[in-house]
Amino acid sequence: MSNSRIKLLLKKRVVLLDGATGTELHKRGMPQGVCPESWCLKNPELTKSVHSDYLKAGSDIVYACTFGANRLKLSHFKIKDVVSVNRRLALLARQAVGKKALVAGDIATTGEFIKPFGSLDFNQAVDIYKEQVKGLLLGGVDLFAIETMIDIQEARAALIAVKELTNKFTIVTMTYESGGRTLNGNDPVSALITLQSLGADAIGCNCSSGPQAMVKIISKMRPYSTVPLVAKPNAGMPKLINNKAVFNMKPGDFADSAKKLITAGATIIGGCCGTTPEHIFKLKKVALRSKPVFPKRKKIAALSSARGVFIFEKEKFPIVVGEKINPTGKKTMQAELLQNKYTQIRTFAKAQEAQGAKLLDVNLGAPRVDEKKAMLEVISLLPLATSLPLVIDSANPEVIEQALRFYPGRALINSISGESRKLKKLLNIAKKYGAMFIILPLAGKKLPKTFKERKPIIEAVFKAAKKIGFSKEDILIDGLVMPLSWNAQAAGEVFKTISWCTRSFKAKTIVGLSNISFGLPQRHLINKVFLKLAGIKGLTLAIADPEDSPGLRNKLAEDLLFNKPKASEKFIAAYAKQKESTFSKRISKKKLSPCDYVSIAIIEGDRSQIEEFIQKALESGETPSKLIEQVMTPAIIKVGNLFDRKEYFLPQLIASAEAMKKGVSRLEPYLKNQKLAWAKKGVIILATVKGDVHDIGKNIVALMLKNHGFKIIDLGKDISTKKIIQNIKIYSPDIVGLSALMTTTMINMDEVVKSAEREGLKCKFMIGGAVVNKAYADSIGAKYAKDGVEAVRVAEKLDNKSAPKR
Repeated sequence: MSNSRIKLLLKKRVVLLDGATGTELHKRGMPQGVCPESWCLKNPELTKSVHSDYLKAGSDIVYACTFGANRLKLSHFKIKDVVSVNRRLALLARQAVGKKALVAGDIATTGEFIKPFGSLDFNQAVDIYKEQVKGLLLGGVDLFAIETMIDIQEARAALIAVKELTNKFTIVTMTYESGGRTLNGNDPVSALITLQSLGADAIGCNCSSGPQAMVKIISKMRPYSTVPLVAKPNAGMPKLINNKAVFNMKPGDFADSAKKLITAGATIIGGCCGTTPEHIFKLKKVALRSKPVFPKRKKIAALSSARGVFIFEKEKFPIVVGEKINPTGKKTMQAELLQNKYTQIRTFAKAQEAQGAKLLDVNLGAPRVDEKKAMLEVISLLPLATSLPLVIDSANPEVIEQALRFYPGRALINSISGESRKLKKLLNIAKKYGAMFIILPLAGKKLPKTFKERKPIIEAVFKAAKKIGFSKEDILIDGLVMPLSWNAQAAGEVFKTISWCTRSFKAKTIVGLSNISFGLPQRHLINKVFLKLAGIKGLTLAIADPEDSPGLRNKLAEDLLFNKPKASEKFIAAYAKQKESTFSKRISKKKLSPCDYVSIAIIEGDRSQIEEFIQKALESGETPSKLIEQVMTPAIIKVGNLFDRKEYFLPQLIASAEAMKKGVSRLEPYLKNQKLAWAKKGVIILATVKGDVHDIGKNIVALMLKNHGFKIIDLGKDISTKKIIQNIKIYSPDIVGLSALMTTTMINMDEVVKSAEREGLKCKFMIGGAVVNKAYADSIGAKYAKDGVEAVRVAEKLDNKSAPKR
C-alpha cells in the first residue's frame, strides 16, 4: 500500500520530505556528545514533537531518527541491540504522524570506507545494513531513505541490503562537494545510472550545499533519469554566530530558491541541515504551485563505473571495447595472476583508455587461476587506474554474479547464450544487479554458421529476457564472428546479422573483432577493413585492440571479407610474404630502473608490489635514504598535485598513501641510525573533537602527514577538550590538528583553542572537516586545511622543523 501511495502522489504533484532532525533535536534539549538515537528513545515526546511539527508543516514523508542507527556507529556508544533501536525509533515516528504521512527508515553511512579504500568488507557492509533494515521493517516503515552517501559502494551496499529484504520504495541521495563530485569522486550521472539500474526508486542529493548549488546536480541527472529525482538541500552554509553554528537562509528565501530545483526536475524535495518546520511550510506553498517535471524516459542504454559513464545514444559508433585484459596468449599476465599481481592489467587499462577505448572487457579465465578471486581483486583495483565502465567476461555464472555484486557501477555481461542450463540463472543475475548483457546466438552443441540459424536463438533469448522486465535498451547482440580461414562466408553472415539487428530488430550489436582474421596474414589490415564495413552495417561496439582499431578501406581485404571469386588467393599473394605491420605508430618505452618502479607504484597506488620493488631497488645498490627522499617523497607529492587538479580523487589518494606507508615500513629497519631530512619534522596531535564520532577525514590526514615525515599522535574521535589539553602538555606538539564533521560539534574547536591559550600553551592549530571553512578557522585563530593534501602544506608552513618548502 505504501508503495502505491507514494507513486500515486508522484503522478499528481511534488512530494514533500521533512527538514533537518539533528538541529531540531538540539533546539529541544539534546546535548552535544550523546548518542542521538539513544537520546531520542529516552525522550520520546520531544522526538515525536519534531516529527509532528514537520507533519503540520506539510511533509508527506518524515524520516525516522535512525540516521546513525547502524552497528558500527551505535557500537561507539556501547549499544548492541541494533534491531530493537531501529524498531522503536520507527514506531515513535509512526506514533507522531499516524497515517497522515509516510515514515521513511533513515539509513546513512557507517563511518568506514569499504575495501580496498578502507577496512570494511563489502558483504559485511551489506550485513550491517540488513540488520538496520530488519529493525525498521519491524517498526513498520513505509519506505527507506538512504542518504548523505559519499561513496557509491556504500550506497550500493545499503541499497542491496534493502532490496534483498523488501520491495519497499527506496530513495538514495548522495552528498556532492562544490566541484560536483562526492568526496570519493563519484559524479551525479554515473551515480544515477548505477543506482537506478540497481533498483533505487528515486535518486538525488542531500546536504553539503544550499538549493542553488543543487540545481546543477539535478540538471545533470535529469536527461538520463528513469526515476524521480530528489533534492534535500541545506539552509545555506553555516556561520559561527555567538559561538554557535547558524544556518542563516531564511525560510522564504529557501523556498524561493527551491523553485529552480523543481524546474530542473526534482519531484521529491525537502530540507537538510539548518532547515526547520517553517522552511518546510514555506516550501510546501511553493511546491503546490509548481508543476512537477517527470522523468523523460522509462529505459536508458547506459553503463557506469565509480567515476565515469557511457551513454550509448551520445556516442558515434562503432565504439571500441578494450580487449587486452585477457590472459589468453599473454604469459606475463598469466604468471602475475597466479601470484595475485595485477601490474600488467593496470597498465593495459590505462593504455587502452588513452588509446580511445570507451569500455574495458575483463576476462581472467586461465589454467590454475582462481578466477573469482582474481575478478574481485581486479574490479577493486581498476577504479584507481581508469574511469571506464567494465564488461564482465566469464563463462562461469558464479564469477559473473560475484563480480556484479561487487562492481561499483552498471556493468555489461559478456555474455548470455541460448543454452537452457545457464539462461534463466544468468538472466536473473543480470536483473538483480541491473546489468546490461550481450546475447550470444549459441544454443546446444551445433555452431550456427549462418544468420538464418542465429536469428531464432536471438529472438528466443530476448523473449525470455523480456518476460522478466528487460527491454532492447538493456541488450546488445553478438554478431558471432568466425575466422575467415575456417569459413569463407563468415564475414557475410556477420554483416547480415548486424544489419537485421540494427534495421529490423532495432537492437545494438557487438563483435569480437580479431576472430575474423585468425590464421591469415596482415591480421591488422583485415580487422580494420572488417570494422569499417561492419560500421556501415550499423555495428555498435567492437571488442578490439584500441591501438589498432580505426577502420579503413582496402579493396583486396573487402573482396576477401565478401568472399569474392579468387579473393583469398589474391590477398595472400599480395600480403603473405610481407612483414606484419601494426598500422600504428607505437611509442617506444624506455627501460625502467628499480627506482622508477618504486615511484610508479606509489603514484598508481600499487600496494601489492611496493615492497618487492623496494627490495629490488635496495639490491641494485640504492640507499634507503635516497629511496625515501629522492624517489618516494617526490612521488607522493606528485599524487597530491594530481589530487589538487582533480585528476585523482580520494580513492587514488588513499591507495597511494597506503603504498607509501607500506614502503616506508619496509625501509624503517634500515633507517634507525640515519638522520634523514625527510624525518626532521615536528610532532602533530590529531583529534576529532568532543561529540563527533566521525574520523575518516582525520585518518586520511594522519596518513598523509606520516608519509611526509611528521610524527603523529592520533588521539581518536569524540575527544574532550580536557584530554586534548592534557596530551598537549605531555607531548609538546608543534601543531594540533582538530576535526569536526557536524555543525553542532565544530564549536568545540574554538573551546580547545581558547583553553590552550588560557593554559599558556604555544602550539599552533590546524582545523578541518565538512562544515569547517577558512573564515571559521580565521575567527578562532587556527589555520584551515580542506583535505589531507592541503594539511601537509599547511603543516609544513606551520612547523619550524620542516624542510624548506619545495
